Amino acid sequence: MAGPILIGAAETTIPRGWWIVLFAVLIVALPIAGVGERPAGLRYAAFAVAVVSSWAVVLTAPSMGLLPVLLVLTAAVSVYIVPLRVGFAVVGLNTAVLASVMVQRAGAVTEAVIVTGFYLLIQLATLLSSVTLIREQRMRRELTEAHIELQAATVLLSESARTAERLRISRDLHDLIGHQLTVLTLELEAARHREGERAREHVDRANRVARDLLADVRATVGELRAESSDLTEALRQVVRDLPGLEVSIDVDSHVRVGEEQTAALVRAVQEIVTNTIRHADARELRIEVSSDGSGAVLAAVDDGRGACEPVLGNGLRGLTERFEALGGDVAFDGGEGFRVTARVPAS
Repeated sequence: MAGPILIGAAETTIPRGWWIVLFAVLIVALPIAGVGERPAGLRYAAFAVAVVSSWAVVLTAPSMGLLPVLLVLTAAVSVYIVPLRVGFAVVGLNTAVLASVMVQRAGAVTEAVIVTGFYLLIQLATLLSSVTLIREQRMRRELTEAHIELQAATVLLSESARTAERLRISRDLHDLIGHQLTVLTLELEAARHREGERAREHVDRANRVARDLLADVRATVGELRAESSDLTEALRQVVRDLPGLEVSIDVDSHVRVGEEQTAALVRAVQEIVTNTIRHADARELRIEVSSDGSGAVLAAVDDGRGACEPVLGNGLRGLTERFEALGGDVAFDGGEGFRVTARVPAS
């Protein structure tokens, strides 16, 4: 759209060199305003420069051609930088600039109205499309975060249910063993005071009680072993079916943690994944849990943009407090990607 002017095939109302400078300023300012994590003040200033330079580019080009598309572009990116009401104001000002140009240069008022109305509709359409896209992305991100939270809650609830079941089994085992040992003691005591066949009857009954007791203990122990938790499966359950982010979980077979440590690791994975989705703009996240001899070490790193000076939000601060309460610690590194290293001692 700016090609004819850039190669000198079209005239401008200002020196062509200055017009090229204005066009270059526009091309540079838009990415600064709309791309990457930059201070809000810088983004607002860059967007203002882009808007004003787009007006200047259009106003100083007698044969506009498709140059008004630049106005459409500034309107479309406005929703990523400024509030929606400011975006509508930009659309209004862009339309006013275009209308003034068309009134001065169009041969007929009808043509000026048609062209101005056409570009007004395009600006509104792109602005509202961008708003819809942003809302859809936000809703998708919130849905993913809710999914992660639900998965983590499900895992923790399962762990709690296992603990409650183990407690019930231990109580039943205590009651069962206590009752059968009492019967066994009475039978042996009765046999001690009997002789011959009468004593043998008590010994036989004591033998049957002892065998039943051994069978019950073996069955209960087997049930307790079947109820032991799987840390690898618990962590993978948290990150299962996440759209847009590939998460790999690797847990060392030598890691041994209790219920509190498992809950802390599950919550750590939940917060790390949520933080990655919100801020990292990453496609892959690697999480490893290993043993350092005295406990478990969780290391997570993504392939996102990182942060040279990471600012800890409520989630990461809560993660640190949770591990410190268990006697562990958490470290963050925002150099290449974002890395989290959390240590928790064995129970």
